[in-house]
Amino acid sequence: MAVLTDDQIEAALPELDGWELSEGALRRSIKFPTFLDGIEAVRRVGEHAEAQDHHPDIDIRWRTVTFALVTHSEGGITDKDVAMAGDISRIVEQ
Repeated sequence: MAVLTDDQIEAALPELDGWELSEGALRRSIKFPTFLDGIEAVRRVGEHAEAQDHHPDIDIRWRTVTFALVTHSEGGITDKDVAMAGDISRIVEQ
């Protein structure tokens, strides 16, 4: 699996609402109405990530959850990360 170039990542970002390239990863922070809403979203994302065998880094700060995607085994962002970003967006917007 090839690491994407910066140009390839920038080309993918317009399709990934709310995501940005930051510190070598695709990142999105989402503020939920309640702490438990954020925890429930993390649970749903976790189930999907486990099924895909591709696990985001997740930071929970009260009602704000930040997802970060990078394929550590490849040393950068890959198509797998771009696909998971889209999946996460769909999951949390349910």
